[in-house]
Amino acid sequence: MTKEEAKKILDEWVKSPNLKKHMYAVAQAMAFYARKFIQDEERWWIVGLLHDLDYEKYPKEHPHKAVEFLKNKIDQESLDAIMSHASYTNTPRNSMMAKTLFAVDELTGMIIAVALVKPDKKLSSVDVTSVKKRFKEKRFAAGVNREEIIKGTEELRVFLDEHIQNVITAMREISHELDL
Repeated sequence: MTKEEAKKILDEWVKSPNLKKHMYAVAQAMAFYARKFIQDEERWWIVGLLHDLDYEKYPKEHPHKAVEFLKNKIDQESLDAIMSHASYTNTPRNSMMAKTLFAVDELTGMIIAVALVKPDKKLSSVDVTSVKKRFKEKRFAAGVNREEIIKGTEELRVFLDEHIQNVITAMREISHELDL
C-alpha cells in the first residue's frame, strides 16, 4: 500500500476533521521513529495513519474492523501493531512498530491539547516543560490516558522528556496540516 492509497482509505472511512488530524499526527510521529530506528518510514507512516480507521464508524469494534478491512492490504506486523495499540485487545506488542504506535498514540492527543491552550494555538509554542506541567493536571485533557503514555515510553526504552520532544518535533513537521 502507498501513502496515497492510505489517504484515500482514510477519506472514505473517516469524516471527523479532528480524528483525521489525530491520525496524521500519529502517522508523522511513527515516521519520525521509523527514521530513528532505521525502519521503513512509509510503512510506519501508513500504520500510524490507519490505526484508528474504524474508530468513528465502529467504536465498539475498534480496532477489529480496521484490521479485518486491512487484512489483505498490509503485512501482518502492521496489522498486529494496529491491534495492539488498543490495550483492551490484549494483543502483545512484539515489534518496535507496535511499541511505537502504542507510545505515540495518546501522547499526540496530549500535545495537541497543550497547543490549543497556548495563546497562539501553535505547536511552535509547545515544549517538554509545558506538556509535563499539563500531564500532572488530571482534569486537563482528561481523555488522554497518561498511564499508557508512561507504559509506552517504558516499552520504547526512552526517557519521557526525550519521547515528548521527539513527538513534538515530528508534529511540528506537519503543523500546517494540523492547523497548529
